[in-house]
Amino acid sequence: MDDEMRVGVVLPTGAAQWDGAGGPRGLIGFGARAEEFGFDSLWAGDTLLKPMLDPLALLGALAARTERVTLGTAALLPAFRRPVQTARALASLDLLSAGRLVVTVGAGFPNRSEREYAVSEVPWERRFGRLDETVALWRRLWTATGPSDFHGKVLHFDDLPQGLAPHRPGGPPVWLGGATPAALARTGRLYDGWLPYPPDHRDYRPGLADVRAAATGAGREAAAITPALYCTVLVTPGREGGREGLDAFCRATYGVPLEVAETIQCLVAGPAEEVARRLRAYSAAGARHLVCRLGVADARGQAEQLERLAGLLPVLRGLG
Repeated sequence: MDDEMRVGVVLPTGAAQWDGAGGPRGLIGFGARAEEFGFDSLWAGDTLLKPMLDPLALLGALAARTERVTLGTAALLPAFRRPVQTARALASLDLLSAGRLVVTVGAGFPNRSEREYAVSEVPWERRFGRLDETVALWRRLWTATGPSDFHGKVLHFDDLPQGLAPHRPGGPPVWLGGATPAALARTGRLYDGWLPYPPDHRDYRPGLADVRAAATGAGREAAAITPALYCTVLVTPGREGGREGLDAFCRATYGVPLEVAETIQCLVAGPAEEVARRLRAYSAAGARHLVCRLGVADARGQAEQLERLAGLLPVLRGLG
């Protein structure tokens, strides 16, 4: 991993965000404009709790429309999908994008994702073990040169057919979202990147230190794990309106006020210099890939924020 700061943008995949943006196909143009503006990556989220485009379908469309940007999930919840079929879907996407895929995965959120697991006919219990074994199974299918088997504590397959080999040997990088002590340890042992969303930059450095210590303890190179940050960003023309705008976004997205959301995740608002100052603190703590969700819910606001954030790219890249 080099020390350059990379900056990506989360695609507004919710059905409520398409109005005025040319419908869902407008997201393909949105992603293409982000690449033209100079962003390094495009990301798509995953939930069954609201109508939104499937992240793999959207990234597949963007693989054909873009040439340079990394295409990522932030985050994919593998429990919603059959693991063997998902391995092939991800390998296909990596092939179609010529090796530009990054797969961030997660296990969901307590008091929120249990319903998603239920409709996916997957038990909520042992979800972390299921997640880790699913990723291990993907890697087996991506690298096996013939039929194989897989036997974990949760997943068991006696006769796996040979899987589709991705563009990159070994498959696309797989990152983990989360910052609990267990998640930090698992990231260091098993994953290729870390994508947390801590509301306080002072929590990032010790978290990254724990990830790297776990990697070293597992015999891995600590520098092989990409340190990233998921943040919601709202760039305002002046000093007024930033918190009010984020409050409206949080209420529309989560049904909670900003005062609640900002205790859980990283939310940054204000004029360009204030946004840069806040993100500089995370960079100083070690973050090297910013995954920026635009903090507005409507299509016009998304387009405006994309352009404003693009204007900050030279400054943000200088944070590395």
